[in-house]
Amino acid sequence: MSVLEARPQGGASRKGNRLFCIAPLIPARKAGIAGSAPGQQPGAGFTLLEVMIAVAILAITLVTVYQSQSQSIAMVSNSRFLTTVSLLAQGRMAQIDAADPRGVVSAKGNFGEEFPDYAWQVEVGDVKEIPLLKRIALTVTNNRMTTHNSYRLVLYKVVLP
Repeated sequence: MSVLEARPQGGASRKGNRLFCIAPLIPARKAGIAGSAPGQQPGAGFTLLEVMIAVAILAITLVTVYQSQSQSIAMVSNSRFLTTVSLLAQGRMAQIDAADPRGVVSAKGNFGEEFPDYAWQVEVGDVKEIPLLKRIALTVTNNRMTTHNSYRLVLYKVVLP
């Protein structure tokens, strides 16, 4: 006869943490949780602490990925705004620069149906230190955005009497 590991049955004796049975040709199974698969260690699986650590690592990783994605979307939006507003301001300032400096006055307006969310404002003033210079400040604003929604260009132009 040979000594084989087996499930608790009649004639079983306890030796350490394992049950042994002295019987020929009984399939060897380790004692443990009822219904455990052949060759599986008793208590095999994850402890609550291991699962909690894994969930914590997963949560930290997902929060980091979410913040990165959110920041990326904000950067794209800001980049789109700066590109659009700088081109609109440059175009409007080119129109003002091409006009007679004596005819440029303070005014407000928008960019039409192509850019309905954008408006412009021109402020014209004299430079106190140099009487021949006019200060022309152009501000372009996006009406939909709540913060960082304006762009300002300043042009100094010589006005001869």
